[in-house]
Amino acid sequence: MLLKSKDQDTLRRSKGKTLPMSKRLLRVIGQTNGEFKLISEGDKILVGLSGGKDSLALVHALKHMQRHAPFYFEFEACTISYGMPQEQYHALTQHCEKYEIKHTVYETNIFDISQNAIRENSSFCSYFSRMRRGALYSFAEDNGFNKVALGHHFDDTVESFFMNMFYNGSMRALAPIYKTSRGFHLIRPLIQTRESQLLAFAQENNLELIGDESCPAMLKDVKMPHARASMKAWLADIESKNKDAFKMFKASFKHIHDDTFLDPDRWDRDDIER
Repeated sequence: MLLKSKDQDTLRRSKGKTLPMSKRLLRVIGQTNGEFKLISEGDKILVGLSGGKDSLALVHALKHMQRHAPFYFEFEACTISYGMPQEQYHALTQHCEKYEIKHTVYETNIFDISQNAIRENSSFCSYFSRMRRGALYSFAEDNGFNKVALGHHFDDTVESFFMNMFYNGSMRALAPIYKTSRGFHLIRPLIQTRESQLLAFAQENNLELIGDESCPAMLKDVKMPHARASMKAWLADIESKNKDAFKMFKASFKHIHDDTFLDPDRWDRDDIER
């Protein structure tokens, strides 16, 4: 719903509590939005809110953006409940109420379904990730959202890039924005922020975070994932030896020379027929 008057716009900018967020962090998020055109006038955005540092930083960044952006957009938060025993989101709900963030806990039976869908002693984080994303998409589709926002940061995309290279034999990262098969866009407003910045935001504001205790893997005899943790440690070691490593990663992601790889479909050749 678009604003109807200047008075409403003034009210929107003045109302609502926000948590302090560093100017540097807000500047990176603002520059990312300007560069990739993630959020614009009239958008209705659904934020996947797990209760971790990244998604909490995202909803508060959007609160700041709502107050200061030269355009109007709406956003709501949605937490996917797996249907696990003793799953609790009361503190997260109270936090959203305190800061006037519309929040829904979307109940699912994902945990029950997983009992027959996944073998014991298997790593199934990817399974729950897909199921959680599907539930979030369904809620967005059913409630008229045109964009879904996730809290991935730049460390995530660098880790994903090297994991895809080492384990899948492909060169693939995390896009700032793309159109899903369901017709709406997925956006990542924090994609150029560092994880350390988001952790600092959470610590400075003494946020109560939801961590591994909300992971279904904690309740089953499964092999815990190690690839991402190992990748994170490897990258931390690289950065400890080269403080500009992540700056170079970011520059590399923006300067891609397609025709230098072993993929003929990406070469510009006029000496052969396609």
